[in-house]
Amino acid sequence: MKKILGTALMIGALAGCIGPEGAPPEENACGAAQMQALVGTPVAAQDFSGHAAVRILPPGSMVTMDYRPDRLNVEHDADGVITRIACG
Repeated sequence: MKKILGTALMIGALAGCIGPEGAPPEENACGAAQMQALVGTPVAAQDFSGHAAVRILPPGSMVTMDYRPDRLNVEHDADGVITRIACG
């Protein structure tokens, strides 16, 4: 009985990892994959106006933990150089 209960709990826990449509969340809904060439360039020299939601993140900045697949997150270092571009 313990094995059956344990298996049922494990399946339930794993089911919670799947998005509402039954598939993992889209990892490139914001277009970050196409912008990876900008990593290593100055953030001030870039134009992100074509994106509906952009979040520029300086080092040590506090951010909310809500996940928005359409939001472009642009992280940069103290010198203003882009270190990471990702959706979220």
